[in-house]
Amino acid sequence: MNGEHKSMEHSTYNFCTLFDSYYLPKGLVLYDSLFSVCNNFHMYVYAFDDECYQKLMKLRLPKMSVISLKELETKELLDVKPTRNRAEYCWTCGPSAIYHTIRNFNLEHCTYIDADLMFFNSPKIAFDTIESVNASIAITEHFTPKEDPAGKYCVQFVYFKNDKDGMAALKWWKDSCIEWCYARYENGRYGDQKYLDMFPSKFRNVYIFEDRGIGVAPWNMNQYRFQNNYQFMFNEKSYSIVFFHFHGTSISLENKKLILRTVTYDLSVSIKNIIFDAFMKRYKNVCKTYLCVDIDGYIVKRRKIYERLYSKIKSIFKNINFIRNIFYFLSNKRYNGYEKDII
Repeated sequence: MNGEHKSMEHSTYNFCTLFDSYYLPKGLVLYDSLFSVCNNFHMYVYAFDDECYQKLMKLRLPKMSVISLKELETKELLDVKPTRNRAEYCWTCGPSAIYHTIRNFNLEHCTYIDADLMFFNSPKIAFDTIESVNASIAITEHFTPKEDPAGKYCVQFVYFKNDKDGMAALKWWKDSCIEWCYARYENGRYGDQKYLDMFPSKFRNVYIFEDRGIGVAPWNMNQYRFQNNYQFMFNEKSYSIVFFHFHGTSISLENKKLILRTVTYDLSVSIKNIIFDAFMKRYKNVCKTYLCVDIDGYIVKRRKIYERLYSKIKSIFKNINFIRNIFYFLSNKRYNGYEKDII
């Protein structure tokens, strides 16, 4: 790389993500929402099964490059693949996908984004901040009221610059996930995520986003007072929602209506009306436009009593490693992706 500085305002925001046919509608919502708020981006999508790859290739979407799983998989990844369940292998491959994107497409920088995000405003606000502090790595907090056992930082929007510091952190994270990446807590690790806790002390030029609009999610949304213009108030300060992380949602199609279920958190009326209705409208449009699935409407279902009771018991015991691992063992079904979305 040369030493010439190129303003991000005039360059392309490079994103990479990965998903399979189970997550295809959500991945298309991610793309469609980003396309609606940002002109200068390109998304590199790693399709994790043949069905997903074929459908994305057929769509020939502008601002998207589709890469097959076979192009990503190295001998090291293939060696550990039999030891990981469906979700664990996706987590394992995340850092490798960023590394592959930067190296193979000769990019100055790349940001990993989870496939279940939806953008409400341009990510320019995030990249302007990265540029202003000249960061090589940028990560988001969970912004939870209490410490999150899965880590202080969230693998949802992770930026790496193609420089010495950025690539050193990315390579370490990639190698660490290949060595160990499981849906359990063990020796201070959990999946791909707890590794991020080490970034600020282990590497140079790490920026931690302070803007709470970069990382609004179910685990922090109830702290905020939302407004109809996709803004919210927190501690008397106003923030714009850059993206919302739709973690823990299951969507099915019943009698030509989309049914969204949330089983791990409650929705206030304002959050449902402002955030989730916007998500479901876009999801419905994506299904019709890209996937040719006939949709009449949608319903967002509230949690059932037994689901609230389960979450309450889980929260009480979440700090006891043995009990916590039992919960994850019992919920292994969802990690293997059996709860497929509508297609």
